[in-house]
Amino acid sequence: MNSDEIRWLDFISVGVHELKPSGIRQFFDIVASRKDVISLGVGEPDFVSPDPVIDAAIEALRDGYTHYTGNLGRLELRRALSDYIYSEYSVYYRPEDEIIITVGVSQAVDLVFRTLLNPGDSAMYPLPGYVAYEPMIRLAGGNPVPVPTRFENNFELTREDLEKAWRPGTKALLLNYPSNPTGASYSREALLTIADFAAQKNLIVIADEIYADIAYDSAHVSFPSLPRMKDRTILLGGFSKNFAMTGWRIGYAAGPSELLKAMNKIHQYSMLCAPTISQIAAEAALRYAIPERNRMRDAYKARRDFVVKRLHEIDLPVVEPRGAFYVFPQLKGISLTATEFATQLLDTRNVAVVPGSAFGEQYDQFFRASYATSMADLSIALDRLEEFVREIR
Repeated sequence: MNSDEIRWLDFISVGVHELKPSGIRQFFDIVASRKDVISLGVGEPDFVSPDPVIDAAIEALRDGYTHYTGNLGRLELRRALSDYIYSEYSVYYRPEDEIIITVGVSQAVDLVFRTLLNPGDSAMYPLPGYVAYEPMIRLAGGNPVPVPTRFENNFELTREDLEKAWRPGTKALLLNYPSNPTGASYSREALLTIADFAAQKNLIVIADEIYADIAYDSAHVSFPSLPRMKDRTILLGGFSKNFAMTGWRIGYAAGPSELLKAMNKIHQYSMLCAPTISQIAAEAALRYAIPERNRMRDAYKARRDFVVKRLHEIDLPVVEPRGAFYVFPQLKGISLTATEFATQLLDTRNVAVVPGSAFGEQYDQFFRASYATSMADLSIALDRLEEFVREIR
């Protein structure tokens, strides 16, 4: 090797080198190379951002709003968010110092873990779960503590699950509900049980409620609204899923001012502020696009009902989602692994789903399908899925 040639693997940190690539993104690199695929994989609304959102952004650009905002984000947006959270979920956060605007909810998750965890601290999170939780805990120097859930319990965390997984040195518990990838959520009574566990173990609760506005048959109960939980909870939310604003990259965290102040130390050095135009668009969403949000949620509910019915007809057991826009069916009577199933379904029927093992290795007899796509495409995809399942059983 030439003495001037750099061997980059010698310079990349061990922590980053050992991170596993996203199981979702690895699979969809393959999907991207195929033509005419019906994708039920990516967790992104098929709707375009509402007109009031787009109009507000265009007007703001023409009016010269192309500069930085303060680190915490535009006060006008934080005031609108404070009103919105209180109106929807009966929790009040001071806009001046209890809300921070982030670059999507993903940045908010990263900020929370980096703010809370000392090297060696542990953080609990549910499985199957969003693929970024474990890597973000590791990148913050923490120890991931997965808490497996079961099909038989509708993929809901129980007190028994939490007690079994907990270990000394655990500092935080992350909750994501409605869940990606299962659509599972919780009644108030179930959340009170989790709250009691968190208080007993003196845990900070990170409530990732990005899908809160896509809840179906019962109202969403926000974790900080529970008795004595607001002061030990950091609430995460955003605009990507409920307002179809994934590309705007805009989210938020709300919680005790001391924690927000500490998070902002990282935010101001690593990100400075969320995009100004996205902040203005988000404010317009809160003020003018609630009817569009509701129409999208109603469309998802109709799609959920259709997809769940078809899956039962195909004899693929599935827990009916209580929110979000995913199903997580079980590969009943099929000898293939989830990865083999997804690969062959793509190769032979041009339908893309995500292997369940991407969300936890023990879920290799499940797959995730998103119904955030048109009813016409869902109908074709499920016909193809039924043909494939009949062929391989």
